[in-house]
Amino acid sequence: MSEETPGFDEEPEVPADAAQDDAGPKAADSADTAEGAAPAGDSAQDVALLAQLDQARTALGERTADLQRLQAEYQNYRRRVERDRITVKEIAVASLLTELLPTLDDIGRAREHGELVGGFKSVAESLETVAAKMGLQQFGKEGEPFDPTVHEALMHSYAPDVTETTCVAILQPGYRIGERTIRPARVAVAEPQPGAAPKSESAEGDKPSGEDTDAADQG
Repeated sequence: MSEETPGFDEEPEVPADAAQDDAGPKAADSADTAEGAAPAGDSAQDVALLAQLDQARTALGERTADLQRLQAEYQNYRRRVERDRITVKEIAVASLLTELLPTLDDIGRAREHGELVGGFKSVAESLETVAAKMGLQQFGKEGEPFDPTVHEALMHSYAPDVTETTCVAILQPGYRIGERTIRPARVAVAEPQPGAAPKSESAEGDKPSGEDTDAADQG
């Protein structure tokens, strides 16, 4: 039986300080690696976040533009509907009042002949009041200049006392609603007498001149 050489099978003991010294550099290297990798990861994450933010801003701008366009279209639609509603109402009112014009003419003739009395007078005045509230306006007066846009001449004559074509008689009054004429005034017109001198020239011609007056005084 051979003798064992003491110390060959046993592992040599390593001092604790040496083990710590060997582990220290490795831990330091790992920490340095982690610190060096951390900034790179944060930078990539920031880039991704900025890209997402840009996409969100772009999408928000597009949605805002769509909303503004829809609001503008809706406002235009409301204005068109309101304008059409007013137009339809005016047409309906004008159609109704046009149908009432013959009745109003009969009332006017009855008033001229003194036949608008009693209950008939009250009904007639109520009808005229309602028509006025709906915007009906009567026009046409004797002595006003003839305007072919609102007057319809049914009779024509000449008169020495007018200087322009003038309405000398209202045969049937005209009616309008606002600026819209629903019936022109039917009138008799008179024009200046052909060859007649204007009043101003005639007045000057009638006055004796200063020379003639002096001659008459001397005579």
